[in-house]
Amino acid sequence: MSGHTDIHEYLAELEDIPGTRVYTAARARQGYWMNQFAMSLMTADNRERFKADERAYLDAWPLSEEQKQALLDRDYNRCLDLGGNIYFLAKLFSTDGLSFLQAVGTMTGMSTQDYQAMMVAGGRSPVGVRSIREKR
Repeated sequence: MSGHTDIHEYLAELEDIPGTRVYTAARARQGYWMNQFAMSLMTADNRERFKADERAYLDAWPLSEEQKQALLDRDYNRCLDLGGNIYFLAKLFSTDGLSFLQAVGTMTGMSTQDYQAMMVAGGRSPVGVRSIREKR
């Protein structure tokens, strides 16, 4: 734990990684119902009901208004902030007809082609900002 004796201090460090949302137990608890909603889209019946009236379908789940709006907006970064797990959220972008590559590319601000090229070339450079708090 990086020499820390306090688990809360250690977990706070995970929030300091730029561009990364570590899926902690706290996030899992926060996003439980969002992820359950996403898993519901595994059945064709539920996908059709969702596509027919997204808001009504979401209103049937005990989600926060912020979570519902992030889902409606397909703001996947916000969904992750609010406890969504990308592997569960994949059910939503699959429902929209997007591939994993297309959906995750939208989270980077890059075109799908640029994102794919970056990943094929080895991913993001480890050089750059490594701490949000320290801006280094």
